[in-house]
Parts: sequence; C-alpha cells; structure tokens
Amino acid sequence: MTYLLYLFGFIPSAIWLAFYLRKDKHPEPNKMIIKIFFLGMGSALLAVFLERGIQETANLFIASFSRNSLFAIFLGGALIEEYLKYVVVKAGVFKNAELDEPTDLVLYMIISALGFAALENILVLTNYHPILTSAKAIEIMGLRFISATFLHALCSGLLGYFIALSFYNIKRQKVYFTLGLFLTVVLHGAYNWSIMNMSGASRFYLPILIIAGLGCFISFAFDRLKKSKGACLIYES
Repeated sequence: MTYLLYLFGFIPSAIWLAFYLRKDKHPEPNKMIIKIFFLGMGSALLAVFLERGIQETANLFIASFSRNSLFAIFLGGALIEEYLKYVVVKAGVFKNAELDEPTDLVLYMIISALGFAALENILVLTNYHPILTSAKAIEIMGLRFISATFLHALCSGLLGYFIALSFYNIKRQKVYFTLGLFLTVVLHGAYNWSIMNMSGASRFYLPILIIAGLGCFISFAFDRLKKSKGACLIYES
C-alpha cells in the first residue's frame, strides 16, 4: 500500500500538463503526449546517474568538493537536466509531422519537463520510505507543485521559445539555441543555489522571483507564437 503513495509524484505534473495542454488551439495527439512525457521520465533517470557520476569523479580529485558548489549546481545539475529534457524533444518530435506550429515547441518541451519532474517527485518520496504517509506525500507534492515541478516546466518552456524563434532565422539557429540554453541553465541553477545555500526566509526570495518572472514570460511566449504566421515545419529541416 505504501508504494501506491508514490503515485502522488504524478499529480503535480498531471495538473500542470492539463493546464498547458488547454493553451494549444490544435491539440497534439495523445500518443505523442504520452511518448514525450515518459521519455522525459527516462531522461530524469539518466540525469541521476550522470550527476552522481560527476560528483563521484569530482570527489576523487577535489577532497572538499560539495554538491552545493557552483560547479555541481550549474554544470553538474542544471545543465545536464535542461539539456536532457531538450534531447527528448529533439529525438522524439523534431522529425515528426505533428510538429507543425511554433507553439508546439514550447508545449513539447514542457511535456518533457513534466515527465522529468514526475520521476524526480517519485524519487523524492522514496526518501521517506518506509514511513511515508498520505499526509506527508500530499504536503511534499503540494510544495513541489508550486516550486520544483513548475520550475522544470517553465525552464524548458523558455528554451522551447528560443528554439521556436531560431527557426525563423535559420542563419542564427545556433545563437538562439545557445542563448536559450544559457538563460535556462542560469535561472535553474540560481533557483537551486538559493534553496541550497541561503538561509532563513531570504532563501525563497530569488526562487519566487524566478518562478513568477518565468510564468509571466511563458504566457507571453505562447501569445506571441500564436500570432506568428505560417507553420513551423521543423520536421522537414
């Protein structure tokens, strides 16, 4: 029965998924949504192994290496996670005919991120085994619904927006992608750094600012891309 509580890990992602799917005027096939969501979960598992591998390797050369260091947070964490969520969409969607609108890039990046966050949530809950209760699971997932899960979706949505812009300017595709990835990693890393290294109420000021700012921007991004003329047709590129 305890293991059924791990289903709570899906709830934050499921709620945000329903919210963002409603923003799509031309709904994506359920098959594609499920595919990208579960590939996103798989990328989270890969991220765990890569991040632990980097930390263990660093420990061999740096005795005082800490998971709270800038290197571990930004390069050994945020960069790995954001790039893997992107790889899921690149491998699973870019050559698919279903990718026919600019907003689809933002949406599929968010779907991948919510799959990633779902497995991350489940792994967080496993830390409380075997004393996990329904009340504790609800408490943890309630907090992650408005924090970590939402952050994953917003950061990936931001990168998706820059990727969408890049396909309107083929000559500067790499520039747009690099800029989008850089901003995403910086914001994700800054969020984690604040939570892990600051103390008291001040540790939440920056995360709240980041989430609020990204939330407003992603809303703007959807509106702007909806007004873009023509189909994306990225699967042909």
